Amino acid sequence: MFDFISDHPVIGAIIIILIVVVLLTAFIFIVSSFNNLFLGGNQQVFDTTWRYEWAIVQLGNGELLEGQITSWKDFSDMIQFTMDGITYFTHSSNVILCTECP
Repeated sequence: MFDFISDHPVIGAIIIILIVVVLLTAFIFIVSSFNNLFLGGNQQVFDTTWRYEWAIVQLGNGELLEGQITSWKDFSDMIQFTMDGITYFTHSSNVILCTECP
């Protein structure tokens, strides 16, 4: 193995970097899992909710809209969704997405 790394230093460096990244990721996962399991936490380690059916949105004039959404996409702190054939683009603090009608 060390002959390969000395013969191909770039590939060897990439392999070493990948190993370090995997170990750091595993460490973070283990710490998060430890907190959840043994300290009574309920933090979701991996987000597995990708389907939302209902949205409540506050418009700029203060009006609240509520209804079924057909699609959504988040852009960091902004969100775009389609409700009743109209596409809205707003800050995520103005929207509540639900997996079902509340």
